[in-house]
Amino acid sequence: MNTKLPKYIGIILGVLYGLSIRVLWELDVLRNLGGVVTVSFMFFVPFVIGFIRVHFECKVQPSLTLGKMITVSWQPIFFFLLATVVTLMEGSICVAMALPAFMLCSSLGGVTAGYLYQYFEKRNSTLLSVALFPLLIAPIEVNFIQLSSTYTVENRITIHAPPNVVWQQLGRVAYIKPDEMGISLTSLIGVPQPIKASMNADGIGAVRTSEWEKGVVFKEVITSWEPNGEMTYSFDIDPGIIPDHALDKHVKLGGEYFSPLTGGYFISENPDGNTVLTLKTTLVDNTNFGIYSRIWGELISPCVRIDVTP
Repeated sequence: MNTKLPKYIGIILGVLYGLSIRVLWELDVLRNLGGVVTVSFMFFVPFVIGFIRVHFECKVQPSLTLGKMITVSWQPIFFFLLATVVTLMEGSICVAMALPAFMLCSSLGGVTAGYLYQYFEKRNSTLLSVALFPLLIAPIEVNFIQLSSTYTVENRITIHAPPNVVWQQLGRVAYIKPDEMGISLTSLIGVPQPIKASMNADGIGAVRTSEWEKGVVFKEVITSWEPNGEMTYSFDIDPGIIPDHALDKHVKLGGEYFSPLTGGYFISENPDGNTVLTLKTTLVDNTNFGIYSRIWGELISPCVRIDVTP
């Protein structure tokens, strides 16, 4: 047998499997059978993709090393994610969020396939059983398991300015130049960066309007107002006015899966006379990803930036 053939078969079948599930589970008529923002897709589908890749590799190299099982399982993952970007199924933010989980789970699938092949050599029924697993689990997850959670993200910085100076800039933020934000993970993966903020008045009930890159605009309605002390607000986000290209639809602000609820700036003074500024933001997460989703929620939320310059 041509030693390259299993490699190509494993990659092609792995990519086709992933794309097929991705397309089918995005259809509204199949929402009760699965979904893209599910544990079944995020963790089990890449497991199967890695399993497929190594299963076919073992047909010509039954004694793969552990390192080889891990690394070759990534090949169809990279092609699969590239295909979703090229076909505009996904944007850079969702791909960046999925990549670590996909690589880990595909490695687990590859290692499982490698060791199982030693005991069930040439039995494709094992591959079929594994491939069907996400399809059997997904309907249970989407219909009976909903693990929505709410949590608070907290950021704190020290500003070399007195509290009254910092307070004057909380509500109204002048235009922020791109070079003032620096380079961060969020900017590298395409998350919009803040541009400016304005307020229509002072005090409780006033509205603070935040403007971000790519046309992202949302409002914050002031709920408490203590000059030089604290300013809290509730978010008023209309996902309909946020451009589709600004944030991937699965992480769109005010969307189905992820949205900020409330926030607030809290000011205190340290012994050196400088200001300790704390920003707290409460988010709702309607995915089943648990800690994995929370990590990314803290990274990409546009509410956890302290966009104040002294």
